[in-house]
This record gives sequence, C-alpha cells and structure tokens, in this order.
Amino acid sequence: MEDDLWPRVQRLRRWLDTHANPELAGDVRLWRVLKISEEVGEVAEAMHGAMGANPRKGASHTWDDVHTELCDVVVTSMMALAACTPDAAALLDARLQHLIDRVHAA
Repeated sequence: MEDDLWPRVQRLRRWLDTHANPELAGDVRLWRVLKISEEVGEVAEAMHGAMGANPRKGASHTWDDVHTELCDVVVTSMMALAACTPDAAALLDARLQHLIDRVHAA
C-alpha cells in the first residue's frame, strides 16, 4: 500500500482540481488547508456522538465513524500538502523520520 499511497492522493487531487467550483477563484492552497479544519470538526462531532456526550443526541455515532473521520483528516491533510508543494511525499517522510529520531533520542 505504501508504494501507491501518494499516487492515489495525487489522483484524487487532480480530480478535485478538475471538478472544483470555478467561482472559488484564488489560491487553491487556502481552500485545501481550510478543508482540514472542517474535517477535524467532523472528527469532534463523531467523538461526541460515539461517547454519547450530548444528552440531547445520545450515542449518535460509532467508533467506526470516528475512525472514518480520522482517515478523512489524514487524506485531506495529504491533499493540502500536495497542493502546497510538489515534494509532499518527501517532506512527509522527512518529517516523520525527524519525529522518530527525536523520540529515540529522548
């Protein structure tokens, strides 16, 4: 799966670029980054629902819903990174390695 992860993200990104609303003119990077916030909000909503935290709504979501929304955050973040730089895969790999090295150094 790792080998084809970024090509699949790029394929989704190309589709989104092709089907984007032309009235949303401007820098597409802004819209891609803002979309992350929307997806994070959906994770929060699913968490509230899975925990039954809202007494008015009760258990309105499942943990599978939370997992799905977390995946959406990851994919949306990857698409935003890919919109911001042509080196998205290398940058993410380098950042992940930096975090791993920092943890192992502690």
